[in-house]
This record gives sequence, C-alpha cells and structure tokens, in this order.
Amino acid sequence: MAAATGVLIAIQARSNGQLSHLINNSVEAALISFSSGLFIITIIAFFSPSMKKGIKELRTAVEQNQIPKWTLLAGALGGTVIGMQTHVLPLIGVAVYSVGTISGQTMISLLVDRIGLTGGGKKEISPRRIVAAVTTILAVVISVLDRLTVSHFQIFAVVLSIISGCLIGVQRALNGRINQYSRQNFTTSLLNFIMGAGALFLILIFTMTVRHEKVYPLPSGPWWIYLGGVTGVIYIAFSATVVQHLGVLTFTLFSVGGQLLGSLVIDLVSPISGVHVTGYLVAGILMTYIGVIVGGQSRLFRRKLK
Repeated sequence: MAAATGVLIAIQARSNGQLSHLINNSVEAALISFSSGLFIITIIAFFSPSMKKGIKELRTAVEQNQIPKWTLLAGALGGTVIGMQTHVLPLIGVAVYSVGTISGQTMISLLVDRIGLTGGGKKEISPRRIVAAVTTILAVVISVLDRLTVSHFQIFAVVLSIISGCLIGVQRALNGRINQYSRQNFTTSLLNFIMGAGALFLILIFTMTVRHEKVYPLPSGPWWIYLGGVTGVIYIAFSATVVQHLGVLTFTLFSVGGQLLGSLVIDLVSPISGVHVTGYLVAGILMTYIGVIVGGQSRLFRRKLK
C-alpha cells in the first residue's frame, strides 16, 4: 500500500497533465482537479466525527494563538504545485517530472529542518543528507542529458518541476505543524483542499482579467483525465493508514519507489506526445532513488544514536 500511494501520485500527475493538454488551460485544469478532491473530502467531513473534532481543535489553537495563522495557507502551496504540474507535465512527461519534484523535496528538506519549519525545533544537516541532495540534482541532469541539445525541449519545465518539489517540501512541513493541533490527517487535508482551490480560483480570475485567457468547456473524455482529485483523496487515506504501521521513513522509501517506478511505466505504456523513455532517464530514476535512500539512512542512523 505504501508503494501504491507513490503510484497514485504518478497517476494523478498523468491525468492532470492530460486534462490540461485537452482544455489548453493549466490553471483551469488544476482548479478542476482540486475542486473534485474538495467535493469528495467535504462529503467525508460531514460523516466523520473525528474530522469535526479536528476542525474544532484547530480553530481553538488559532484563536489562542498557539499556531501562526499564516501556517494555514499551506494548501495554497499545494494548489500552486498542481497548477505548475498541469503546465509542466505535458512538456516533459511523468517520469522526468517525478525525478524533478523528488529532487526539489530532497533539497528543500535541508533548509526546512535547519530553520525548524515543522515546529519540532532546528535540526543539524548531516553530510549524508548533503550527499543525498547533490545526488538527486545530478539525477535530474542525467535524466535530461540526451535532450539538452533538442531545440523543442523545455529545460525551463524541468526547473519548474524542481521548484514544485521545493513547494511540496515546505507544504508538508507546514502540514506537520498543523497536524500537531488538528491531530487528524483528514482535517489538515480538508484545509489544504479549501486553501488550494481558493488560490487556484483567484489565479484563474487573474489570468482571465489581466491576460485575457479563456475558460474552455470540459472535454467528454477519456474518463481517467478526471481522476486527479479522487486519487489525491485516496492517497491521503492510504498514507494516514499505512504510515502508522510502517513509520515515516519506511513509508517514504516505499512511496518514492512506487512513484518512480509508476511514472516510468506510465511513460512506457501511455506516453505524452514527444516523450520517450531512454537509458538516461532510467539511470536518472535509479540515481534519484539512491539519493532518497542515502538521505533516509542518515535520519535512521541519527535515530539509532539517540
């Protein structure tokens, strides 16, 4: 199940990217994806006493100034990530996008831990984690090495995928802080969906009024292009259940492995036009996972010492 959550991330990216390609508006596609997830998780909230309790506890924490109000905007980062994903993925494919985002998460985790953004205090940066970050960056370079000379290849899209990963890392850190008070993963996720959908709606209004972009009618199919929001909610459910049994480290390693392998299979079975799986890409995926393992073993080693 931990590996399956990673595969769901890859499926979500593919469906959102295809939706964006068909309607030719990445922000609109991202808003559709987020709104469908918000609809599902809102229905769950109506029938979940634990979610309602989590909402009350979080509201109390905000009223008593136990948690900074700006922390609650973490979901806006998630909305921004989905917006970037829908724009970038049709240009570079699922596998390269996954390598880029994981690399960004590995890099930003150094800064997040150093400044203590999660609320658990500042943490020292070990040499192993620096090596892990450098390894994942090199993995990105290797993944696109054969495309750097191709004129139509959007190297800027790869940079955006890395930035997306950085935003995901910051969002997860802020969500960790929110979870300390809501004590309920689904409550935190509901807040994320609300903030993310709200941010995307404002961005869409901005692009319509300032850049005069059009909103297009939804395509009739294929049906799987509308799975983005659904897979997001399922991912949350799987994660909340499995992480309790495996722990964060083991869950992360299996989840990342599932995401990388799943993205590779998707690019083989259902590739985006112009995207090809090469030996460079496979090598980059393997190197990315090595970097994640190195960083994970660093945290495990520190835990054993304690």
